Amino acid sequence: MTEPFNPPPSDPQTEHDPPRAGGVGGAVTVGMAPDATLLTDASTAPGQTAEQQTSLTKEAWRDLRRNPLFIVAAAVVTLMILVAAFPRLFAGEEPGGATCPLGQSRLPPRAGHIFGNDLQGCDVYAKVIYGARPSIVIGIVVTIVTLFIGIVLGSISGFYGGWVDTILSRFTDVAFGFPFIVGAIVILTAFPQRSVWTVVIVLSALGWAGLVRIMRSSVFSAKSMDYVQAARALGATNSRIIIRHILPNAVTPVIVLATIGVGAIIGSEATLTFLGVGLQAPANSWGLSISQAQRYFIDSPHMLLFPALFLSTTVLAFIVLGDAVRDAFDPKLR
Repeated sequence: MTEPFNPPPSDPQTEHDPPRAGGVGGAVTVGMAPDATLLTDASTAPGQTAEQQTSLTKEAWRDLRRNPLFIVAAAVVTLMILVAAFPRLFAGEEPGGATCPLGQSRLPPRAGHIFGNDLQGCDVYAKVIYGARPSIVIGIVVTIVTLFIGIVLGSISGFYGGWVDTILSRFTDVAFGFPFIVGAIVILTAFPQRSVWTVVIVLSALGWAGLVRIMRSSVFSAKSMDYVQAARALGATNSRIIIRHILPNAVTPVIVLATIGVGAIIGSEATLTFLGVGLQAPANSWGLSISQAQRYFIDSPHMLLFPALFLSTTVLAFIVLGDAVRDAFDPKLR
């Protein structure tokens, strides 16, 4: 009769040995303390997040290069910035004085004056070209200033929280509740002389609240991520955490919103100038040209149509550009 097979007794020491590195499930090195393992994993988290962020950025730019709306909008924006920076390349001398013969007042478009002449006899094409600089400078500078304010205050409010967040949030609510156009009209009316920088200061003082709110929300979401907690555990200072770990992952929505806002600022400047509280002569801008031409629209529509066309095209290009960037960088829309 065959005796039943009894397996040899297992060695207790062998049974409880941890898996060796390289074996099945052997990612843990024998003898490594649990704390060391946690520190190793935590230290790799920021690098992995940066890789994911870089991958998302590359993928977004690849999508943007394939988006015809983005290409057209970027081309228009680039062209307008070049016109604002180097108007002499496109229109020669700035119109004014001897270049504006009154005998050619309000003449329609024709050879040599493709946009016609305005009330003073100035070439409308030259006025449109030189009028791009104040409008675009105001739009870009105001956006940069409000973006800086929004990033700084939003980061402080979202990261520290507590009474700091309470004070900044209430201050932001007050600024956000103040009507933008009405507030600009009231403040600009108090200035007897209004230049480009006067308009920049007023619009910057009124336009930062929305960016602070967006930045605060982004920082609130980012500061609870694992890579931030890992950096804090490794002894990183608050300023380093904000600059190196939170800002790169929280600033994209604010930049996208600011890109869209450039067109809105340009339109606001034109609106204020049209209402008589923006730029003043002898300055030259699209809004000022439209304001001066409104009463002659029926008899000389070219005086108003061409500045309005350039203004509308530029505003639309910035808005389309911002929308395309937002769609490309928003993971929810991918």
